[in-house]
Amino acid sequence: MPKNSKVTQREHSSEHVTESVADLLALEEPVDYKQSVLNVAGEAGKQKAADEELDAEDRPAWNSKLQYILAQIGFSVGLGNIWRFPYLCQKNGGGAYLVPYLVLLIIIGIPLFFLELAVGQRIRRGSIGVWHYVCPRLGGIGFSSCIVCLFVGLYYNVIIGWSIFYFFKSFQYPLPWSECPVVRNGTVTVVEAECEKSSATTYFWYREALDISNSISESGGLNWKMTLCLLVAWSIVGMAVVKGIQSSGKVMYFSSLFPYVVLACFLVRGLLLRGAIDGILHMFTPKLDKMLDPQVWREAATQVFFALGLGFGGVIAFSSYNKQDNNCHFDAALVSFINFFTSVLATLVVFAVLGFKANIMNEKCVVENAEKILGYLNTDVLSRALIPPHVNFSHLTTKDYAEMYKVIKTVKEDHFSALGLDPCLLEDELDKSVQGTGLAFIAFTEAMTHFPASPFWSVMFFLMLINLGLGSMIGTMAGITTPIIDTFKVPKEMFTVGCCVFAFFVGLLFVQRSGNYFVTMFDDYSATLPLTVIVILENIAVAWIYGTKKFMQELTEMLGFRPYRFYFYMWKFVSPLCMAVLTMASIIQLGVTPPGYSAWIKEEAAERYLYFPNWAMAILITLIVVAVLPIPVVFVLRHFHLLSDGSNTLSVSYKKGRMMKDISNLEENDETRFILSKVPSEAPSPMPTHRSYLGPGSTSPMETSSNPNGRYGSGYLLASTPESEL
Repeated sequence: MPKNSKVTQREHSSEHVTESVADLLALEEPVDYKQSVLNVAGEAGKQKAADEELDAEDRPAWNSKLQYILAQIGFSVGLGNIWRFPYLCQKNGGGAYLVPYLVLLIIIGIPLFFLELAVGQRIRRGSIGVWHYVCPRLGGIGFSSCIVCLFVGLYYNVIIGWSIFYFFKSFQYPLPWSECPVVRNGTVTVVEAECEKSSATTYFWYREALDISNSISESGGLNWKMTLCLLVAWSIVGMAVVKGIQSSGKVMYFSSLFPYVVLACFLVRGLLLRGAIDGILHMFTPKLDKMLDPQVWREAATQVFFALGLGFGGVIAFSSYNKQDNNCHFDAALVSFINFFTSVLATLVVFAVLGFKANIMNEKCVVENAEKILGYLNTDVLSRALIPPHVNFSHLTTKDYAEMYKVIKTVKEDHFSALGLDPCLLEDELDKSVQGTGLAFIAFTEAMTHFPASPFWSVMFFLMLINLGLGSMIGTMAGITTPIIDTFKVPKEMFTVGCCVFAFFVGLLFVQRSGNYFVTMFDDYSATLPLTVIVILENIAVAWIYGTKKFMQELTEMLGFRPYRFYFYMWKFVSPLCMAVLTMASIIQLGVTPPGYSAWIKEEAAERYLYFPNWAMAILITLIVVAVLPIPVVFVLRHFHLLSDGSNTLSVSYKKGRMMKDISNLEENDETRFILSKVPSEAPSPMPTHRSYLGPGSTSPMETSSNPNGRYGSGYLLASTPESEL
């Protein structure tokens, strides 16, 4: 480039100058496109080195690959692995459930997880920027992901608050939920009636912890203990994410690894408990007929979908801080199988402990019913001839009781029901399906009261839940903060703190006495359907609009190798079809099953299933509509050109030898129209033709690349040309 050229003179000046593309190209000598990295109308993807150089200047990066992997594991491995997967495994055929889960993990989970990792790493933006780049008209996908993350984060942190409450209550012996409280009625001391009708752990959960009302319509005011715990939970999350990945990355070393230490300890301890093998054998005994049930496959697909955190934007956000040449294909397979391994490990732990609990409860049942039989023998309701001679009531085994029960039932067939005897079968105890809060805060806490050194195990268990929840919350918050900060350039610390404060005050809804019912509503309905819609549109945007062939070519350039043909077929055909079926099944399920919740009735000391009232149904529908609304709104606005997609708004900033893309609003008749037409693909490209991946089995003929629409795909980029170094 001539030394006295206009651009060269301004290069040596510190003044920041913005000129049109026409001026720059008109005043400078022709560029040798084979030697430079000038990129016209959306071909910025070709300038890998230039992209990395520009992004590295202002975008944070992970300190190490290990930190990144732990962050993805911490986000994907959450409370659902502990209290949802074991329940589904038990409910849907034991070991047989692992077959549909693994199949769907391979054909839906890993390909879509790889897709999100790849687009985040390739485009290096949050979910809003990524989907605006891929397809501007579907740019609403990113906004919908942020809204779903907000809904999930609101109630998910309440669960962390519950765990914090139990954590601090665990520092006492005996544990406060090990025995029913007693109340004085004058000179008489009696057991609390609500506790006596249920159990000590159930009473502690519903009355001491939640102080729950009888229905969602009865607010009952704030539960101040849980309000304080929620404040602590949001303070912890805020401190973990306030600095972005610089702070959250360090937290992940502990929050991601500590749960595995606890699970390993619980597994060893659980296997040494009496009855643990009964629970594990019951868990993994396959019921092969269940594999033919469509409901099993639907629930397996939903679990795969949520276990990996697809659609939330957290996966994309974390991946966007990677280097462009990171092997995200390996990351996708590694994190997916670690997630599956964690679910199986958690299932072993849960059912080893529940097997122990089932034996304890079965022995209690035998003792209680043996006392009934002794009473009937003493009052001559039953003849002593019915009792086998080898039975010793002072050392009655479950086998002896089963034999005695069978004889009495046969002889007293006509009047047997009046005796009120229970069969006390171990299988019945093991078949009692428990999930969610019922598993963590009732069943598991009850089992731990029978452990030696029970406070230690309780502290470890709830500290594990806090860390599992924290890892997921960091990813959820990244799904909100990263795309907003990338898109609107708001101050990171101020926005993050503002989000946490806002979420705390909105979260007060969940710490009313009726708050648990709102947690159920949000958990069941605020994310399930919206996320399935989001992910299927993500798949369609990449595979059918952006183009699977083009995407595979960019992956080849980014990774240094061509991904397996398997992904081409999964993204193009199999995954969209499976996701469409899952979406329809979710809609049908929502329509067939009236939305409701399990309410705790104080007077009955029992749960009762109630339907949501009309006002709650309105909230439920509003949650779903608000979550998916940005998608059609952005589509309509951009279809009718009411909202710019950035394809015709370009100026060039030139400073210190580097031409950088800067989006601005240009007039309709701007002089750059001679280069950029309304449709970017109509613009001629000076770039030489290149070999493009045309799908599996193709010979990759020479063709001119097309230009991607979108804010990040249109424009010129000149970096480190020989002239700019003068």
